Amino acid sequence: MLVSGFAAMIAIGTILLVLPAASRSGQWTPFVNALFTATSAVCVTGLVVVDTFKHWSFFGQLVILVLIQLGGFGFMTSATIFFLALGRRIGLRERLLIRESIGVAQLGGLLKLIIGIGIFTLTAEAIGAIIFFFRFSGQFPPGEAVWNAIFQSVSAFNNAGFDLFGGFRSISGYQSSPLVVLTTAALLILGGISFLALRDITTNRGKFKKLSVDTKLIVSVSAFLLVLGMAVVAVTEFTNPGTIGTMSLPEKVMNIFFLSASSRTAGFSTFTTANMTDYALFFTLLLMFIGGASGSTAGGIKVNTLGIIIATIWSSLRGKTFPDIFGKELINQQIFRALAVIMLSLTLITIVTFLLVATEGLPFLKVLFETVSAFGTVGLSTGITPDLSVAGRILITVTMFIGRLGPLTLVLALIARQKPTLYRYPKESVRIG
Repeated sequence: MLVSGFAAMIAIGTILLVLPAASRSGQWTPFVNALFTATSAVCVTGLVVVDTFKHWSFFGQLVILVLIQLGGFGFMTSATIFFLALGRRIGLRERLLIRESIGVAQLGGLLKLIIGIGIFTLTAEAIGAIIFFFRFSGQFPPGEAVWNAIFQSVSAFNNAGFDLFGGFRSISGYQSSPLVVLTTAALLILGGISFLALRDITTNRGKFKKLSVDTKLIVSVSAFLLVLGMAVVAVTEFTNPGTIGTMSLPEKVMNIFFLSASSRTAGFSTFTTANMTDYALFFTLLLMFIGGASGSTAGGIKVNTLGIIIATIWSSLRGKTFPDIFGKELINQQIFRALAVIMLSLTLITIVTFLLVATEGLPFLKVLFETVSAFGTVGLSTGITPDLSVAGRILITVTMFIGRLGPLTLVLALIARQKPTLYRYPKESVRIG
């Protein structure tokens, strides 16, 4: 149902974007370009093959914005809010799907939770749009400033990476504007942490000891990756004139922070990604692979998954038989699922990269970067996306779709296949190392 729901949204979006009314030129948009854009919007990725501002009309941009909002909510959350608005009753089957799709254990209070997610999302986007409007009102006519502010806010909160500034330059024109850079960063961080984690933090007034293990993992791993990302970018890009080398020290710090935060989730950039050093590109690639929190608008394998694996490795190094973290023992099935998600994700990226290198003839690192960006639904690009062949665009489209739904549907499938253990095999040792 989840896969079919997302596929249906992409299909409807593709049909609407193909129409002449969706393009500024009034001509039909090629099917593959419309499909790519619709998939990127629903999967909140941000990779584009045509300039969002220059190619799409207001109608086309509106379609993209709606697709971003629905994709960011998630199909089940969007459907639930829609059914509630129509006064339709939500049955047990739908509640089970909602519970698994947003990652909670209980069935009770789900509808209240969904409504809370909707209110929080719209409130955050409204506040973001108001802040952006103050900056854009002095640059654009009133109507255009309002539209740009709304689009930027929705795209940022949903970690989509789409923008209306033209020239495939993201928000690089505002790299010295704290209002735009820091507001975008705040929105994408809020969207990438997940509502459940934010509710847990708020309920416990930020007291780390009282948080659930899931929230502790999200906060600790996210903070570590943010600091580590800033350190790596500072070392590799500090004197690079193509990125932050010519900026003042305060601007460098702000842009380093923004890149570290955006790399795991949103795909907005304040300078040309292609100008980054190979070291920085490779590390950014790792951040994109990890992504944000489970149940958030971010993609990737998720920080929760990484946290489980790190805790398991650390417990093994300390000679513990049963992995634990924050004073709680980890569940074996969750460790197995985390390993399955990581290994299958790496397998997918390897296959897609191999096919793209064969079909496109582009440098390996750029192709790998683009593939991981698509899988992690990030949207950062070295600039090769518009130059991809039809086969390359279809491959990236499929990768975005799998990247958005793959980890979630894989875990749901593993849960569904879980059966009671009726017997166990004899144990035997296998050599390692």
